[in-house]
Amino acid sequence: MHIGLIGLGKMGFNMRERMRNGGIQVTGFDRNPEVTDVATVDELIAALPIPRIVWVMVPAGEITDAVVTELGEKLNTGDMVIDGGNSRFTEDQKHAEFLASKGIRFADCGVSGGVWGLQNGYGLMAGGSAEDIELAMPVFDALRPQGERADSFVHVGGVGAGHYAKMVHNGIEYGLMQAYAEGYELLAAKDIIDDLPGTFRAWQKGTVVRSWLLDLMVKALDEDPGLASIDDYVEDSGEGRWTVEEAIANAVPAPAITAALFARFASREETSPAMKMVSALRHQFGGHATRPSS
Repeated sequence: MHIGLIGLGKMGFNMRERMRNGGIQVTGFDRNPEVTDVATVDELIAALPIPRIVWVMVPAGEITDAVVTELGEKLNTGDMVIDGGNSRFTEDQKHAEFLASKGIRFADCGVSGGVWGLQNGYGLMAGGSAEDIELAMPVFDALRPQGERADSFVHVGGVGAGHYAKMVHNGIEYGLMQAYAEGYELLAAKDIIDDLPGTFRAWQKGTVVRSWLLDLMVKALDEDPGLASIDDYVEDSGEGRWTVEEAIANAVPAPAITAALFARFASREETSPAMKMVSALRHQFGGHATRPSS
């Protein structure tokens, strides 16, 4: 099989190599001339056999919109576009409708694995018709880890379902990371704890909290035991917010994920107007002491 791949950043670059290692011929395009295989999208399209499959691996939002629009104008009836980025599921439905008006097929695929995916393989969550997913199955098989397909790949449902599942996956990831982080801070604050990194290391085998995230936590502490080189400012990439918004829209309580998202917001405040007001109110109603602003 021979496919096109647009977007050769941190994820796309490694995915191209893993697909090639798995027997898939890949023609990649990126604006960075140091990594691209062809100079233009037109050259990429010309290089692909018909029906063409083009995997899009670019940032969600306006950039994905622009790429899908360009492909809609240049691909032919029967070709297929797969959005493997982190688009919101509602955008998938718009893209599918736009491409369908031109006879072009569309599928979405949530991809998990990060920078380790080249070595370990990627967890894949696909959305689209059964026919379209089956057409792209050799690509999915090359990207996923070896072993049973069902352990790392799922056809979740129709268009948008793959990215919806990936959104929830990332929301769970927020909650898991926050729980590990709070445990880390609590252990670090207690004077009877002599070996903080060793405690987490000892949890890696046999305990109910063992996980790949825990393994990465141990690795981070090995590299920087006090995390002195890292600031406490934490970004969010969008999926956590969308997960909380969907929880509200569907009346599903999601306190752990919501609290984890809000903790990231709090990490960005040098000073907290809200907590200043809490302190002021405690002083007003109870005469509790306040600390002067530094």
